[in-house]
Amino acid sequence: MKINIFWLIIGLTGQAFFTLRFLIQWITTEKKRESVVPEMFWHFSIIGSLLLLSYAIYRRDPVFILGQSLGSIVYFRNLYFIHKEKRHADS
Repeated sequence: MKINIFWLIIGLTGQAFFTLRFLIQWITTEKKRESVVPEMFWHFSIIGSLLLLSYAIYRRDPVFILGQSLGSIVYFRNLYFIHKEKRHADS
């Protein structure tokens, strides 16, 4: 099987974003000394998920495609609530 370097980089970059979101959450939690999920966690989740979804589509892996496409819905929904709350607080 020939490895396409471009798609390998896409997949690895997606996995890196997906992994970094936990590091961001951990650092924020340690700084505040309480469990916190910062907004950046959801941005990294979306970027990682979409890159991994692209890679999964390239690989034609239905299990991977389904898993990544459904997760994105949750990440976008969380950002929607965060921004809705910010708009309400500004009013």
